[in-house]
Amino acid sequence: MPIETPICDFGQKAHDFELNSTENKLLSLEDIKGENGTLIMFICNHCPYVKAITKDLVEDCKILKKFGINSVAICANDAENYPEDSFENMIDFAKKHNFNFPYLNDETQEVAKIYGAVCTPDFFGYNRNLELQYRGRLRELKNLIPVREGTSDLLEAMKQISETGKGPKNQIPSAGCSIKWK
Repeated sequence: MPIETPICDFGQKAHDFELNSTENKLLSLEDIKGENGTLIMFICNHCPYVKAITKDLVEDCKILKKFGINSVAICANDAENYPEDSFENMIDFAKKHNFNFPYLNDETQEVAKIYGAVCTPDFFGYNRNLELQYRGRLRELKNLIPVREGTSDLLEAMKQISETGKGPKNQIPSAGCSIKWK
């Protein structure tokens, strides 16, 4: 049974962090902040929900860059009990899927806790002032297969945020596997 994200807490400020990327660079919120918005995604390598949307996610993030939105993915899963989510496997996963955004390792799980991340994938869409405006899904999944009608919810919401600073009032929660806490 998938876990769903809570309703968007509009206006909640993004929390700073400093985490190591799969390129072996320490990155902070300031380093990845976009001119018109920032998308922070909690994902992992082994979750079937993440695997189902990875191709769409990479494509959406590529498009969002044109709107002045930078994206970052964070893996906070317990790699000891879920070795597929180890840092080495994060590096492989990012390369295999041609990530066009940094993939960060939240080994202590502190960042995921501060953000209140509950599942993978969990999307936090911020406006240029780093105020939360989106906490929904990427797109509909049926039996772990993306429904390809129209553009993705995430893409449309983040485009709206880049243009108006505000996210859509109605958001469908993201669903996925629980964060694997230590």
